[in-house]
Amino acid sequence: MLAVLTALGFACLTAAAGYALLAVIAMIVWRLTPQSKKASERRPVTIFKPLRGAEPGLYENLRSFCVQDYPEYQIVFGLSDASDPAHAVVQRLVAEFPALSITTVVNSQVHGANGKINNLINMLPFARHDMFAVSDSDCRVSPDYLDRVTAPLYDPRIGLVTCLYRGVPTPSVWSRLGAMYFNEWYAPSVLLAWLFGHEGYVSGQSVSMTRGTLTAIGGFAALANHLAEDHRMGTLVRGLGLRIVLSRYIVEATHHEPDLAAVTLHELRWMRTLRTLAPWSINCIFVTFSVPIALLGVIMTLAQGSSLAAWSLFGTTVAARMALHFMPRWGTDRGLFADFWLLPLRDLLICWVWWRSFFTSRVIWRGVEFAVGADGTMQRVN
Repeated sequence: MLAVLTALGFACLTAAAGYALLAVIAMIVWRLTPQSKKASERRPVTIFKPLRGAEPGLYENLRSFCVQDYPEYQIVFGLSDASDPAHAVVQRLVAEFPALSITTVVNSQVHGANGKINNLINMLPFARHDMFAVSDSDCRVSPDYLDRVTAPLYDPRIGLVTCLYRGVPTPSVWSRLGAMYFNEWYAPSVLLAWLFGHEGYVSGQSVSMTRGTLTAIGGFAALANHLAEDHRMGTLVRGLGLRIVLSRYIVEATHHEPDLAAVTLHELRWMRTLRTLAPWSINCIFVTFSVPIALLGVIMTLAQGSSLAAWSLFGTTVAARMALHFMPRWGTDRGLFADFWLLPLRDLLICWVWWRSFFTSRVIWRGVEFAVGADGTMQRVN
């Protein structure tokens, strides 16, 4: 019995150390991979910005799309209610950039359970151009964004371009804890899949495609009832025989969580989404919780006494986990050690959220509760 427990302990340690090291390697390779070149052709682009509410930094986020270094583009802002506080921010930008082609759409028509997609369906008739860039309201970009995310689309084999994003938290400790979820756990796992050639990742934070491709997949209407509309879009694009490109451009996303409950509800929705998209892998995803799994492994190996090999694997895991914490901060204005003390809480919280995701089929999105089916479609719970 002790031998079995020790073997299980070493299996946990090996898996944890192996995953953490591969994730670090993936992030290093990503940083060293050359950036894509600008396209020689620069067709006009329509940017879609679906809005709801005036979250922190909204003006600065939206303004960054108004100063693109690109010859011709249109921005379509969409809201479901003229009294939405985001409307005032849009009006401010319209006044600030009178020469920029800005269209504001206010339409409350509902087409499905996904509010963002309802907005996009209502906005689509106002698009003047045939190259599209869709991004969330919490995104902030640099002036070369449009060039970078549309350049791959001139290759007829590519149907969609998406981006990773870097969570930029507001000062709240809960926001900082929430940003660590994506920056230090989710993004490395995406890059590890990318390292091994997987092209299935699509992030709704930033998606670029042509009007022709969108029409071919059934338009935004084909996504109207899906919780993970970005993943569904990627599935439909691949169904056309087209490739998905993960751009080297990284957008910044303002991350605001007012309290612990908001953090856990947000992450539970993400984890529940992963459970819907990949039910076969969610059971094994605990391997990515490297330090807790390695700690469990060390405890199990102690059944037959202390082992240098076990502690070496544990130390390797901890070192790699620290690298995953520091690397996303390198070259940014985030202090390397500013949130170091949050690491134990961050790793324990993700374990709890993962466990909790097995016992609910419902998610809360912008204060509304939805039941999620096995096919990823959702229905509002009254």
